[in-house]
Amino acid sequence: MYTPISFVENDLSILHSCIEENSFATLVTTDSEGPAVSHLPLLLDRKAGPNGTLIGHMAKANPQWREITNGDALAIFHGPHAYISPGWLKEQNVVPTWNYVAVHATGKVQLVEETSELLDIVRRYVNVYEASMLEPWQLESADPEFIEKLLDAIVGFTIEITSIEGKWKLNQNHSAERRQKIIDGLQSRPDEDAASIATLMQATLAISDS
Repeated sequence: MYTPISFVENDLSILHSCIEENSFATLVTTDSEGPAVSHLPLLLDRKAGPNGTLIGHMAKANPQWREITNGDALAIFHGPHAYISPGWLKEQNVVPTWNYVAVHATGKVQLVEETSELLDIVRRYVNVYEASMLEPWQLESADPEFIEKLLDAIVGFTIEITSIEGKWKLNQNHSAERRQKIIDGLQSRPDEDAASIATLMQATLAISDS
């Protein structure tokens, strides 16, 4: 990932938090026919391995898993992003841009096909994504026969992260005055991503002022 020094984020805890908050990933591998891509949620076990381990599953009908252990897998996590209008700066000779947060995690894939381990992966998914529900659904509420058919239709996998990089493109290469104008512009917009980028920019502005 092209990352100018101003935009590099190396703090592992921050990168992990971004993965957990934006867990719907783009998983890229290479097979005999070229690149293979799936879009799917991935869980993170922070304590498994020096950089953590990703946990996931995909449909057995998805051909990507058949050659997924060949070479490295790249998981891309997209954080908030927002258009930056040059009109907010009220200056001549400025152009539009886009601010965003992204994390790339690379590692080797290990397939998980044992039924008990697959069940554990599915249960992890349910526990993570149902935690915020008013009435969390439980895996045990489904018929065992239904769960057995579900497990037979998926393939699990883990990716121990060997390389992880983050890009926080938040106008850190601009003056504090310009950055504050952009923050004000973002805060004037109604969408959630703009508000998130404004908050992240405010944090980097506070760090540079300290």
